[in-house]
Amino acid sequence: MAVAILHRDGKYLLCQRRKGRRYELKWEFPGGKLEPSETFIQCVERELREELSVQLEDIERMEFQTSTYNDGGTFEVAYCFVSSFRGEPKNNVFEQIRWVTLNELKQMDILEGNKPLVEQLTHE
Repeated sequence: MAVAILHRDGKYLLCQRRKGRRYELKWEFPGGKLEPSETFIQCVERELREELSVQLEDIERMEFQTSTYNDGGTFEVAYCFVSSFRGEPKNNVFEQIRWVTLNELKQMDILEGNKPLVEQLTHE
């Protein structure tokens, strides 16, 4: 999986999973599963285009984490810290999207697998 950390003006873009889907109504960073022969960067580019109608311009850095959920789901995630993108994010697939401060982010019902990254962000 590849996930984009979009950050601007002191806020992070969070997306809420649709009702009726796995981990419904949990908040997450945009992204998704790699398609065959796709790189992490290609995946993030595609997912940002499909989910939010924005174009990736540059990635500052990537970090990798493995997350295991209570229902047995295990995911290897590449967190791509996006330093620039083109376009204004448009909600194409989520229940809702929201720009939030770090303090707001820490209070949200975020996906279990994203919690270690949120904790890391509080110490940067």
